[in-house]
Amino acid sequence: QVQLVESGGGLVQPGGSLRLSCTASGKFLRINALGWFRQAPEKSRELVAQMSSSGSKTYGDSVKGRFTISAESDKNTVYLQMNNLDPDDTAVYYCHGEAVVLSKDLAPVEESYWGQGIKVTVSS
Repeated sequence: QVQLVESGGGLVQPGGSLRLSCTASGKFLRINALGWFRQAPEKSRELVAQMSSSGSKTYGDSVKGRFTISAESDKNTVYLQMNNLDPDDTAVYYCHGEAVVLSKDLAPVEESYWGQGIKVTVSS
């Protein structure tokens, strides 16, 4: 019911910057939150940043001060500006969304969705 499409990944040198984008589309009543998680090889998935519909932002400890999440609500799009990138930031980044959709019984329910993932590689 909800599709999340990511863009903007790639290869960047240490100290460089990248901006990721994620757009939600499909049949939903509203988006309650959009954000990013990442998973490095042989590590568990971790929160990078998340933004609620009220505008509140949450960041993972390892990215505070370097990454910034922002959104264009009218476009159902969230951005992740990543500055001063480090090789430890190398991972597959997944867009995550929490959306209110209609159940089979036509009742509003909140569901969680994931994008397909986009690779970010920080290397010289």
